Amino acid sequence: MAHQLPDLPYDYSALEPTIDAQTMKLHHDMHHGAYVKNLNAALEKYPNLQSKSAEDLIRDLNAIPEDIRGAVRNNGGGHVNHTMFWKIMKPKGGGDPSGAISEVINKTFGNFKDFQTKFNEAGVKQFGSGWVWLAGKPGGEVQIISTPNQDSPISQGLFPIFGNDVWEHAYYLKYNNRRPEYLAAWWNVVNWDEINQRLKAFQSHPEPALAGR
Repeated sequence: MAHQLPDLPYDYSALEPTIDAQTMKLHHDMHHGAYVKNLNAALEKYPNLQSKSAEDLIRDLNAIPEDIRGAVRNNGGGHVNHTMFWKIMKPKGGGDPSGAISEVINKTFGNFKDFQTKFNEAGVKQFGSGWVWLAGKPGGEVQIISTPNQDSPISQGLFPIFGNDVWEHAYYLKYNNRRPEYLAAWWNVVNWDEINQRLKAFQSHPEPALAGR
């Protein structure tokens, strides 16, 4: 298959009590697995697209044949978003950011607490399913945005430095409909080391053509 489901970098139960093992298993194996399966199915009739990375596919959706564009947007986006998501979390994560990401947050938002508040508010206000992001702009600045469904900032020429999944399947078993509670708890498993690596990649190539790499 052109695209494969990546392994989780930790056990299903590793993020408890913030995210329970059953949610992680369903989220990774079933939901992310379905995006990968459906993306591969969409690409079957276009062998020339099968060698492209998922990031490249969603970077210019207008270049994707119209009959599979929606499937690539949804499933390619879901694959890219979740591949990032597993990596930016870790057991015993969280705490205050350090290094370059701390400097960027303080410069742009004043301090980490104010940034958290704005980020969580954007996640709460995202109607229905979607994501909330800290995204890098082509000029090198960063902004908080939300996207519906599995849309990626990459498709807007932005760089997804990190994001939180606010689809109900990410939190419903433990938090039910209490999305604000999930958003607040999620900071306890954030992997700032990985986020600093993603920020470094963005700062090295802030132009939109390389977004997501």
